[in-house]
Amino acid sequence: MKNKIEAVIKEVERSDKISAESKPLILEKLKEWKEEDNAIAEVAVRFENWWMEMEPIFAELGWV
Repeated sequence: MKNKIEAVIKEVERSDKISAESKPLILEKLKEWKEEDNAIAEVAVRFENWWMEMEPIFAELGWV
C-alpha cells in the first residue's frame, strides 16, 4: 500500500489542478499516511461510516 500512496504523492506533486495553497497540505497528510501502518484502515473505516450514512439516500433514489 505504501507504493500506492507514493504513486499518489507523485501525481499530486505533478498536478496543476490542485491549488498552490492546498498542495502542501495534501502532500503532508499523504506522507503521514505512508508512514502509518493503520492509515489505510482509518481511511477504510471513514468510507464505511460515510457509506452507512449515505446508503439510505442512494436507496431512496434507486441507485443501490
